[in-house]
Amino acid sequence: MSNHQKRLSVPKSWPVERKTDTFTVKAGAGPHGEDGVPLLILLRDVLEYVDSRKEARYALSEDGVLVNGVAVNDEERPIGMFDIVAFPAREEYFRVFPDEGGRLSLTPIDEDAAASRLGKVEAKRKVPGGDTQLSLHDGTNVVVDEESEYNTKDSIVVDNEDKEIVAHFPYEEGALVTAVRGNHAGKVGTIDGIDVTLGSGSNVVHVETDEETFETVEEYVVVIDENFTGDDSSSEANGETVSTGDDE
Repeated sequence: MSNHQKRLSVPKSWPVERKTDTFTVKAGAGPHGEDGVPLLILLRDVLEYVDSRKEARYALSEDGVLVNGVAVNDEERPIGMFDIVAFPAREEYFRVFPDEGGRLSLTPIDEDAAASRLGKVEAKRKVPGGDTQLSLHDGTNVVVDEESEYNTKDSIVVDNEDKEIVAHFPYEEGALVTAVRGNHAGKVGTIDGIDVTLGSGSNVVHVETDEETFETVEEYVVVIDENFTGDDSSSEANGETVSTGDDE
């Protein structure tokens, strides 16, 4: 199987330029499905910390790159929405967040914010023993007790070290959300209303921002906390993001 991916056919969320070279690196197996961006692209093309795959492999062999609190040694490991990428030796920490246009960007955060990550609950089911398993947007699972009040479309914050839930944000009117796909990707606002569509069609969400009110389908929004909007550290307050890519 080829280790290369044509640039013109990569998902729109990938922060790569599509008209420079024919190929780019292909994501390996892992979380986030086809939307996951290979770690090598972030290290080489976005952050420019390395110049080649060989340099990336050497850097990763030193256990100096953490993804959601775990050292990663695979340069093709998929990185996706809300992942935490940390470089402890450099005292640099980033949250993967969609920018306007839907491309994934790296938002600088502080060390405390990097200790946990946000996850959208995509599904829930009972498991043996009576507990409930929550399946998150990146394919990971969290088991909670049977008295839990978590529902699909809610968001939770999971501690990277002990995997415990440290915050819960219900999906409801008035909730702060960000659009992660579609024409309004990257915009942040509050849910002004939810139109339930009968049958198999998607529900429509009305989101109010400081500048406008827009509509999008329910699957395209994720409930977030105000700390995820770019205001939870001094670097974010200055509006710093690290991204690359054309305007396609």
